[in-house]
Amino acid sequence: MSPLRTRRATTVRSLAGAVLAAALFVPAATACSSTSAASGAAAATTPPAPAATAPAVTTPPAPTTPAAQGTAAPAGTSAAPGAGTSAAPPASPRAGAPATTPSAAPAKGKSPVRTQTLVDGSTAEVQAVGAQNYAAKIVNSGAVLATLETHDTDAGLDANGMFVVLSLDGQVHSWMGGEHQGPGTFKLAGGWTAKVTKVGELRYRAQILGNDNAVNGTLEANQQDAGAVANGVYIVLSAGGEISAHM
Repeated sequence: MSPLRTRRATTVRSLAGAVLAAALFVPAATACSSTSAASGAAAATTPPAPAATAPAVTTPPAPTTPAAQGTAAPAGTSAAPGAGTSAAPPASPRAGAPATTPSAAPAKGKSPVRTQTLVDGSTAEVQAVGAQNYAAKIVNSGAVLATLETHDTDAGLDANGMFVVLSLDGQVHSWMGGEHQGPGTFKLAGGWTAKVTKVGELRYRAQILGNDNAVNGTLEANQQDAGAVANGVYIVLSAGGEISAHM
C-alpha cells in the first residue's frame, strides 16, 4: 500500500469521528436548553399570593308594606281583630236549608183499626191490643152492641141468634142458625160432636169429640160466651148452654 492512500484513509476516519462527536453534542445541548426553558416557564407561571377576600355584604329585604285597613286576612289564617278590622260574623244558614233542630220522637200511636161487615149488617172494628191478642167492637148504627177480646185463646159471641168468632190472628167469622140447646150431645158442622154439660149457674162446658169419640178440645162458658176454631170449623158456646158451629 502506498503512503498516500494511507494518509487519505486516516483523514477520512478523522472527519468521520468529528462528525459523530458533533452529533453527540447536539442532543445534549438541546436537552440543556429544554431544562432551562422549563425552569423559566415554571418560575414565570407561579401564581401570586391570593388577596384577602372581603366579607360578603347581605342586603336586608325591603320592609313589607302593611295591608290596608279593612282588608280580609288570607284564607286559612286567623288573626285577632285590630284597628280598622272586625271579626267575621258566624255564617248564616243557607236559604231554604232545613232546620237542624232535632225533632221530638213521635208519640207511640195505637194500632190501626180494621173494619169488617158481619152477616146481620153490623160492623166489627178490630184492633190489636197485644201479642196475638185482638179486640173487636160490634157496632150497629153507631152504637157499640158488644165487645170481644182474645186472651191467648179464641173468643166467641152469641148476639141474639148471630154467632161471631174472633180468632187469635184477628180474623172475624159470623153466621146465623145451626144452634143446639144444651145440655146434650149434638152433631156439629165439620164432623165434630159436642157433648154439652151444665156445671153451674150460667156456666156450661162443651167437650168436642172426634170420630173416635176422643176429646179433642173443651170450651168453658163461665158467665160469658166462648168460641173456638177447630180445623177450620168455628164454634160458639153461650153462657146459656147454646152451641153452634159453622164452616
